Amino acid sequence: MHTEPPFIAPQKYHSAAEALAQVQAIYAQSIAHLRSCMQRFVAGDNTLGHVRACYPLVRVHTDTVARTGKAEGTGLSYGFVAGPGRFETTLTRPDLYQRYYLEQFELLLANHAVALEISTSNQPIPVHFSFADNDHVEGEMSAERRAHMRDVFDLPDLAAMDDGIANGTYAPAPGEPQPLSLFTAPRVDYSLHRLRHYTGTLPEHFQNFVLFTNYQFYIDEFIALGRAAMADPGSPYSAFVEPGNLTTHRVAGAGAAPKPEGTSPPRLPQMPGYHLVREDGSGISMVNIGVGPANAKNITDHIAVLRPHAWIMLGHCAGLRNTQQLGDYVLAHGYVREDHVLDEELPLWVPIPALAEIQVALEQAVADVTGLKGSALKSILRTGTVASTDNRNWELLPDNQPQRRFSQSRAVALDMESATIAANGFRFRVPYGTLLCVSDKPLHGEIKLPGMANHFYRERVDQHLRIGMRAIELMRERGLDQLHSRKLRSFAEVAFQ
Repeated sequence: MHTEPPFIAPQKYHSAAEALAQVQAIYAQSIAHLRSCMQRFVAGDNTLGHVRACYPLVRVHTDTVARTGKAEGTGLSYGFVAGPGRFETTLTRPDLYQRYYLEQFELLLANHAVALEISTSNQPIPVHFSFADNDHVEGEMSAERRAHMRDVFDLPDLAAMDDGIANGTYAPAPGEPQPLSLFTAPRVDYSLHRLRHYTGTLPEHFQNFVLFTNYQFYIDEFIALGRAAMADPGSPYSAFVEPGNLTTHRVAGAGAAPKPEGTSPPRLPQMPGYHLVREDGSGISMVNIGVGPANAKNITDHIAVLRPHAWIMLGHCAGLRNTQQLGDYVLAHGYVREDHVLDEELPLWVPIPALAEIQVALEQAVADVTGLKGSALKSILRTGTVASTDNRNWELLPDNQPQRRFSQSRAVALDMESATIAANGFRFRVPYGTLLCVSDKPLHGEIKLPGMANHFYRERVDQHLRIGMRAIELMRERGLDQLHSRKLRSFAEVAFQ
């Protein structure tokens, strides 16, 4: 026996808003069904049979390569299917993705002038993904009862969550539809839950511009700037969110003191996230990813499902050239990938290009914040190749093999995360950039010592962070349609951004 909500057959829509409303209705029905049945199961009800509810689905049929003239001249690299055929994807969390789904639907309708079909899919929603944010129902059951859940509910199926579409390895079987988006609904839900775990904040707080760093010093400065913004009634940011979803809202008038809502966690999560929120979602999120390419891949695997407009790495690096000084900046225009965490998903023969829109914004931001121009700017900012390694003590390897490779690559700086973040941006079609600050020069006898490091951090961290934030302001001002580069799109690309 199966316990399921009523199936909603495909219906055609020529209005993006009406299509989204149907997605919301199907999702709400499915989630309500799962939560109700879970409550009965926890209470000891053994009459449920197998409980199932499925995600909403959107489908598009086209019979021509040509697009209508409505969307001509937009310059967007997304919003259209690759050619004739049937395209579909499952959808989740329409409350979180409302603006995003509405834009994708509107672009499909404008580009192809065909109806959007909305229906219940045949992809089950794992019961864990139906829990509300503060639900901890498993803790209320015995071990025996928890083991019985597998017989009653659909649990996460890893086979439905792989990244074959993003990796370019997915090939539909004959007669199967082609994908509309990079991620299926179960894959999105999986990452949304992981984000809560790793960053200590709800995914709805994440903004469309993300800064990554590998040092807490940057986070301390971001916290200070975020709290100061909340004390300014004229700030363009409406709230500042810290781990534990501790939220400080912008004061309404001069002289008022901002009061945070919520409670800080007893301990920070593995990769704490902080969010300067704008009402339209175009604010800034910052995550301390810690050290190493594994962390860098892990967090970008999950943030990618939020479809941010850009992410930028701000961190420290080893300067590899004798002419560099401590505190100089490095703007990456190429990467040597010796991180080894993405070799299977993104082979090393795939180049990771610099994206002009991000490069220009970062260089202009350095000039704006430092006040330097021309040769004076070039004296502190070098554009070049950044090498990323998974071996923190690469200097100790015998025969100078890493040094030789880095020299042959013309690398000017080395760290452990930047190439991973850029490569995952390329892989997931998220515009990316890297601006590093030289904190030591191990090949030239200037290693990082505690006293010297503390002085360096005091001198440079605030300026470096302000440069990253200024770059985001510039990208926002120049228009989001300029960001999503065609360099990131494949031959037969999915329609969703």
